[in-house]
Amino acid sequence: MEGENSPNKRIELLYFIAFLFTGISVFAVSFITGSDIDKILRNTIASLIMAGCVIFMVADACKRGTSGFLFDNSIKKSRFFIAYFISIALACLFSFIPSVFWPYMSLFVILSLMSNCEIGMICGTCLAMISVMLEQGGDYSELFMYVIAGAIAIALFRDLKEDTSIALPIFICLMIQAVLLTAFYLLFQNRRISPGMLIMPAFNLLINLMILLIFLNMFGVYVIRKTNDMYIEINDTEFHLLVSLKEKNKDEYFRAIHTAYLAERLAFALSLNARAVKTCSYYHRIGTAENKTGWEQIEHYYTDNNFPDEAIELLHEYTDPAYKKTKSAEALLVLMSETVVATIMHLLKQNKNAKIDYEKLIDTIFENKEKKGELKVYEVTFKDYETMRKLLKKEKLYYDFLH
Repeated sequence: MEGENSPNKRIELLYFIAFLFTGISVFAVSFITGSDIDKILRNTIASLIMAGCVIFMVADACKRGTSGFLFDNSIKKSRFFIAYFISIALACLFSFIPSVFWPYMSLFVILSLMSNCEIGMICGTCLAMISVMLEQGGDYSELFMYVIAGAIAIALFRDLKEDTSIALPIFICLMIQAVLLTAFYLLFQNRRISPGMLIMPAFNLLINLMILLIFLNMFGVYVIRKTNDMYIEINDTEFHLLVSLKEKNKDEYFRAIHTAYLAERLAFALSLNARAVKTCSYYHRIGTAENKTGWEQIEHYYTDNNFPDEAIELLHEYTDPAYKKTKSAEALLVLMSETVVATIMHLLKQNKNAKIDYEKLIDTIFENKEKKGELKVYEVTFKDYETMRKLLKKEKLYYDFLH
């Protein structure tokens, strides 16, 4: 159980540090700016409430596992916390400069891509509120500009992929920000449009443009592209680990191939992490030919070949019963697919001409799992569970290839 408790302790420590850092930062700025005691207490307490809200959102996402975060953020949660600490410091510093210069639109995008859209939205909103509270004469009109712009920006970049063109989303974000900044002057400050009024919003757009271009390019290279390239390589049947498995034990090789086919189809249908599911299906029995089945014995296969962190996490979860009390839906997909494939292959090995009632066989497998209570540890809804059963029954033609 040590493997499970250690990550939990680290994340709990990060929760505490984030909570404390937020309160201390806001208290320090309030005190330095000479605010009265009532305002200092108001700012500090409000900031702690907002930090608690963000921490709650992150904790909720952690409970949902890989499905609770974008990309591989469920494995590398430190990304979000680093971005959060920097953003808190910036939120405090923004109170010393005119609100028209605040690049919150970019921060909303960064925080969401480092976690998920819900966390990015609530976190960005809380940070903007902190800046407004600390600012001399700050009011809700500044939130009007940045929360709306941030929400739209998050929506435009939520499905970011390696081949996604960022030019149009950035252009739309900047145009919306420009409109909102203009509306801020006209609706809330009752100013008339003049050439001079456009100078400061132009600086805001330029700052946001620079931040977005730098961050999105770095994120694409070091997160999206790196993970995609690795999956393409290791999920190729010609990858050296699979080739080696085929040479040592063809039965294990074909068991892995067939399991991966079924599990991947289920993952796509249920909108789960199909790439990690396929990797787990291919490699969770990679050491069987050499009688290596324990996690300590097979972990090096994955780390030595630079498997993505989320794939290693799923492999660890699947191959080590003691690693986690609650298993992911992805792990259940692999389990049910593998059980179906292994059962059919076993029956055919006993009698090559056996006529198998696949629907009845699948119902029996599912019922046996239910009776043994093996499904209680998995995070899956009844609807998803029944969907798995129906989809596996539809693969009758594929099962005929196993003969």
